[in-house]
Amino acid sequence: MHLPELPDVLDTLRVVALPMAVRFRGVDTREAALFEGPEGWTEFSPFVEYDDAEASAWLAGALDYGWRATPPTVRDRIHVNATVPAVPATDVPGVLARFDGCRTVKVKVAERGQRPQDDIDRVRAVRAELGPEARIRIDANGGWNLDEAERAIHAMNEFDLEYAEQPCATIDELAELRYRIKYSGVLIAADESVRKAEDPLAVARARAADVVIVKAQPLGGLHRALAVVAEAGLPAVISSALDTAVGIAMGTMLAGALPNLDFDCGLGTASLIRDDVADAHVRGGVLPVGRISPDPAALDRLAADAERTQWWRERITRCHTLLSERV
Repeated sequence: MHLPELPDVLDTLRVVALPMAVRFRGVDTREAALFEGPEGWTEFSPFVEYDDAEASAWLAGALDYGWRATPPTVRDRIHVNATVPAVPATDVPGVLARFDGCRTVKVKVAERGQRPQDDIDRVRAVRAELGPEARIRIDANGGWNLDEAERAIHAMNEFDLEYAEQPCATIDELAELRYRIKYSGVLIAADESVRKAEDPLAVARARAADVVIVKAQPLGGLHRALAVVAEAGLPAVISSALDTAVGIAMGTMLAGALPNLDFDCGLGTASLIRDDVADAHVRGGVLPVGRISPDPAALDRLAADAERTQWWRERITRCHTLLSERV
C-alpha cells in the first residue's frame, strides 16, 4: 500500500479518552486516535507504554484500514466471548451481565499481586454463573513460568477449560507446556508470541500453540493479518485490544474475511467501556460485520485535552516517519 501523506492523516485526527466501566490491564481511561481515510474512519490505539517501533505496526494497521479496500467477507456476524478482568470472584456476575448472550468467557488470570486461589475462585464463579454449557478460556498474558502454568491449568481444568491463552512468555515454554498438558485436552493459544514477535509465524513453526490470537492493528492491518493466519495454518481467534467501536469494527471485518472461524472471538470489549464513540455492544452473543463511523457528538464529549491530543499527534508523526523509512 502507498503510504498516505502525514497531513492527510492528521487533518481529521480526533483523540478520545474513553472511561472504563471495569479496570482492565491497569487502565481506567482508554485513549485512542481516530482519523478518516478514503475508505472510512480508522483507529490508531497502541497502549501508551509501547515504544514507537512497536506502535508503528499499529499505525500501519490503521492506515491499511482507512486507505485500502477491505477484503471480501464470507459471514455477516461474529460470535464473541465475554471478558472477565482480574476482579474478585464476587464481582463476576456483574461483569458477565454486561455481555448479552455470550456463550464463551475469557477470564484474566496471573494478575500481579494476586494469588493462584484468586484465579481459581474467579473461574469457579464464571462456571457457577453460566452453567455447564458455557466455554471458559483463561488468559495469563505470559504471567506464569512453566511450572506455575502447569499447576494452574491442572487446578482450573476441573472447570473444563477450552484453552489457555499465552500462559508463558516464551515460545520454548509454550512448546514444553503444550507437551506437558496434552493429557488434559486444554489447548494452548498464542497472543503476545504472535502480535509482539518479530516473526509472528515462529510460534506455529515451533508447534508451540494450537490456536493463534490475531489482532488487526498490531499485525499491520487486515491484509497482513489474513496472510499471517493463512501461513500459520492454525485456527485463529480474532480479538480486540480494548479498542473503541471503530477498532472493534476493524476486528469484525477481519473475522468476517477469514475462510474458517472455529472459535468465538474476543471482540466484545466495548462492554468494559462506560462511554464510546459509537455502539459496539454485543447483543445475543454476536456482533455484526461492518465498518462503524463515530458519532460526532460522542467525539466532542469524549475528546482528550489539548496536551494529550498533542502527545498523540507527535506519536503519529514519529511512527509515520518510521513507516516511511521502510517503504
